[in-house]
Amino acid sequence: MSDAALPTVAEVRAAAEAVKAALDRHLAAVERRIGDEDPDVYAAFNELAAAAEEYDELLYDRYDEVTPFEIPTPEDGVPYTGPAAFSVLIRRDYAVVEPARLIAQAERVAAHDRDADFVHDGGTADALGVLFGEYEPDEIASRYKDFGLEEGDSTLWIAASEDMAEPGEWLGSPFGHIDPQDVLHRFDVSSVFDEEADDFDDAEDAQEDATARPGLTPA
Repeated sequence: MSDAALPTVAEVRAAAEAVKAALDRHLAAVERRIGDEDPDVYAAFNELAAAAEEYDELLYDRYDEVTPFEIPTPEDGVPYTGPAAFSVLIRRDYAVVEPARLIAQAERVAAHDRDADFVHDGGTADALGVLFGEYEPDEIASRYKDFGLEEGDSTLWIAASEDMAEPGEWLGSPFGHIDPQDVLHRFDVSSVFDEEADDFDDAEDAQEDATARPGLTPA
């Protein structure tokens, strides 16, 4: 699954300003409230909740930080009936299209990190170890071109579990314990889907041409 690009600094700052503005509107509504169920207060509350949630998400995506905001949910909300525990399995394929760029990035990391053990004659295999040891997989997925890579197919599975596994329990075989019947959700990304969409569009175009020009039968 392709990861969206990280939010920009400007987007995070704009979200922070939106929270400040929503706080001011909420306070103003509270100060002039009429009764316990003033609709203006209710609307301002919802706007503040939405702005805080947006800021929290952008802040986490950009800086891996969270806020102390917690918006209470209604008591009559939808109850959670999903699994008590679950596993997320991800596979992403890449092709190394610019080995020199990949190695240069690894050398840059090794120059600033004593723990990065990069053997200069080790080639791209050692470079991959350095880069994935330094960066989160999601960051590499969003910046793959910076590392001289080309994206291939990807898939993400969410599989239900009865209980959280004990520490170290499945490390010997990380993917061997998943039963396909336990997979709740699956998200696949592949260029083959784009090709199928193009074929579908071409078929629709052929149908339209046949309609516009009697006598032509679409395949």
